[in-house]
Amino acid sequence: MVEESEPRVFSPKTLYELSVSTIVSASAIDTFLNLKCFSDLPKNVMFDLYYQLYKARRLCLLGAELSNLETFSKMLTVTSRRVDLLECFQGLIDHGIRIGKELTIRYCLCCTHIVENPAARERTINLGLRLGGFLSEAGWYMESKQVLLDCQQLCLANNTTPENWCQTLECCRRLLHVQAAYCAFEYATDTQLLALEMVKQLKEAEFNECNYAALYVEFSMLYYMKSEYDHSYRWSIEALKQLKPTLPARVTIDVLRQAAKSCVLKRELPKAGLLIKQALYLARQVFDREHPVYSNVLKDYGFYLLNFDSIVNSVTIYKKALHIRKPIFGRTNLHIALAHEDLAYALYVCEYNSGKFQQASDHIGKAIDIMEKLLHGDHLLLASARRVQALILEEVALDSASASVSQQNLLFRAKCLHMSALQLTRKVFGEINVQTAKHYGNLGRLFQSMRNFEAAEEMHTRAIRIKEKLLGPNDYEVGLSIGHLASLYNFHMNRYRDAEKLYYRSIAIGLKLFGKSYSGLEYDYRGLLHVYTKLDEHEKVMEYQTALNNWKVLRFEHVRSEDPPIDLERRPQPIGDVIDTFFSI
Repeated sequence: MVEESEPRVFSPKTLYELSVSTIVSASAIDTFLNLKCFSDLPKNVMFDLYYQLYKARRLCLLGAELSNLETFSKMLTVTSRRVDLLECFQGLIDHGIRIGKELTIRYCLCCTHIVENPAARERTINLGLRLGGFLSEAGWYMESKQVLLDCQQLCLANNTTPENWCQTLECCRRLLHVQAAYCAFEYATDTQLLALEMVKQLKEAEFNECNYAALYVEFSMLYYMKSEYDHSYRWSIEALKQLKPTLPARVTIDVLRQAAKSCVLKRELPKAGLLIKQALYLARQVFDREHPVYSNVLKDYGFYLLNFDSIVNSVTIYKKALHIRKPIFGRTNLHIALAHEDLAYALYVCEYNSGKFQQASDHIGKAIDIMEKLLHGDHLLLASARRVQALILEEVALDSASASVSQQNLLFRAKCLHMSALQLTRKVFGEINVQTAKHYGNLGRLFQSMRNFEAAEEMHTRAIRIKEKLLGPNDYEVGLSIGHLASLYNFHMNRYRDAEKLYYRSIAIGLKLFGKSYSGLEYDYRGLLHVYTKLDEHEKVMEYQTALNNWKVLRFEHVRSEDPPIDLERRPQPIGDVIDTFFSI
């Protein structure tokens, strides 16, 4: 028996809604905007009028209004409508209106013509902090950086009291976030040094009104983006220690998610799981489920799941994060591109055995199309996306039916992308960096596919050496590279005893980090089966055939028993309890 659906209830528009709709009509809005009374309206009413203009697709008129710095500054104070403002802002950009650049230019002019009036300077600084923060949140980092640099100069011009130092510190924090996210590492280092100087002065003055949790998160993020895992972890722990129940929820969420990412890099996965789940529950409780903050946490949760060997769930979460971002950030936005890239890589990992890479290829193609419109050709973010594209191209080539011209072209394209990414990474980070090592490892696998086995061995060996130096001998990344070198020795160079030793070591790392159901063990067990078959060691063949069969059972049970990625019933714990649990693990 099918239940009858409830009758649809007609909900008439309120008098206020009818008034707004009437004003926005084509015949009335131009006249109304010119009336002096319009600027005297409450800000939330002005916002409603502008948002209705956006919904009515009166974008040229809306762009002219919101490009006015004074008008836009008023809209920034309507914090309850931030998502709507982000949507309007990106909609104007997608329509071809350069609102971000216009506001940036006007703020810079405002800074250069500021009078020696403390109240005017204070208003301009506060506007710079709000505007720079909004532009960063909207994904327009270059414009945000320029606004915050000009704001910083105003702060430094009168940097004499603890209150001034706090203001300068807040400007440094926001600027550091932009510079790290945009991979402007050289400038970010200078900003960090200035921030540390402000912290030192505040502590020496015994000024205790500052909490440094949000600042230390940005320090951690900077080192995270530079792949300096130890420093990233250390600063994230310092940020956790600064958390208090009285801090804004957004600061607490950012601390939890960044500390979780740092724990993932250090392979402290139980700690990472605790923190990212609490960030997720808190973001869901405080913000709407279609809010960018919730999307940000989902992306980091997807990162945790992918590294926790919960690959299918990771794909689900990344899809949800992208779904939330699309209506807010439109067609051509860096936030959309990065979400496509994350999803593409998760799909690549998920479909590695199936060979079905069309979805992954589509998403990385969209990411690169957007980035090429927004970034210069040798930007690190673009290099990262091209690396993912190269990995997918290689697998598509290997799944081709024969060694055709098309296959060779795909492998050549992958080689060019990997070489470009390696050269840029070495230029920015130097030789001894995890990202450099990853690119060596990628080239090792590619050269193996291209049957250039000596070059492949050299690349894998370099990757292992760098990773061991930076991460220690038993890290997950080391295990990956060891497994790849073992495969080269086993299937292409007939060095079976060397492969045997490496497989044993890779298995030990996988078991220690993830347990007996770890997905990567399949490749090691199959590799050893091949080794012992070639060496005619039949007892060992039986031993590892049994090990592989047992693994299949455990893996099936692991996948079947995995919890849904999001527990809809959970609520966040008090932050003090979370911190106590973290440090007790």
